[in-house]
Amino acid sequence: MSNLSSFKDNGATTDGAGRGWPVVLGLVLLLSLAGWTYLVAMVADMVPVMNMSEAGPGMAIFNRFNLFAGLPAEARAALAALCLPAGATFGMPGAEAGALDLLKIFLMWAMMALAMMLPTALPMLRRYASELASQGASAPTGRLAGMAAALGYLSVWLGYALLATLAQWLLSRAGALTDMMAPASLALTTSVLFAAGLYQFTPAKQACLARCWYPRWAFAGGSVQPGAVSGFREGIVQGWACIGCCWAVMTLMFAVGLMNILWIALLGGVMAVEKTFPNRHLPYAIGAVLLTWAGFLVYLILNGRLSA
Repeated sequence: MSNLSSFKDNGATTDGAGRGWPVVLGLVLLLSLAGWTYLVAMVADMVPVMNMSEAGPGMAIFNRFNLFAGLPAEARAALAALCLPAGATFGMPGAEAGALDLLKIFLMWAMMALAMMLPTALPMLRRYASELASQGASAPTGRLAGMAAALGYLSVWLGYALLATLAQWLLSRAGALTDMMAPASLALTTSVLFAAGLYQFTPAKQACLARCWYPRWAFAGGSVQPGAVSGFREGIVQGWACIGCCWAVMTLMFAVGLMNILWIALLGGVMAVEKTFPNRHLPYAIGAVLLTWAGFLVYLILNGRLSA
């Protein structure tokens, strides 16, 4: 980007971020904690009666906390039917997903947005607070605009959650997802891995990631207007940039299991690092790992070592 040399790092100190910044930070952390609390509760509700290895790679570790692990499959199924009836507690759709089931699925995706994506917006929100402070905005004005920006950013990801809910419903109806919301076949896994890996090399990915690193108002000559409406608008603009940057990595949840809390944490961490520390090589490295993973699975399938 040609004007990187004019970038203003106004977030160097807490004071430089404005006196309203701690309140914005507290809001983001509170909402993120709410998301993680919901996701942990979702998994904890399943552990006593489910075989967690069916939720995706790595989740078998939770089976050690399964109170019914030694029971026959029939008894486990009976307990699951008793404790987790159709339309499940935390978003597992029944055989015929109704409106309530879809609402629960949307809530799960919304909590994933809070847990995975909202923390990645902290550097952007801090620089936004810095810009407001540099223009002489008062602490109340900074707080209001900063919180509005956070909610604007989140609203974009809630839109993604709505689309992901629709995609999950369609995949479930097509038999591509199991009852544990994991891929029913490696065909879905490899397809998602290939698509996400290839996107890491596209100009769209690079352009959106650059905008995540350096918001438009982070350069000399950039300016922001104080107020909730302006803040919400700035949050939406940055949210769209984040969607363009991270939608493919977020969609990897369809490849590793939608309730796989270990991968939720891992992918959230990857996206946070990618967006926080400018590095042109990291997106390509992530793409290379995903393509290699997909290629290895295809190799095993073609050689009969795995079933598609």
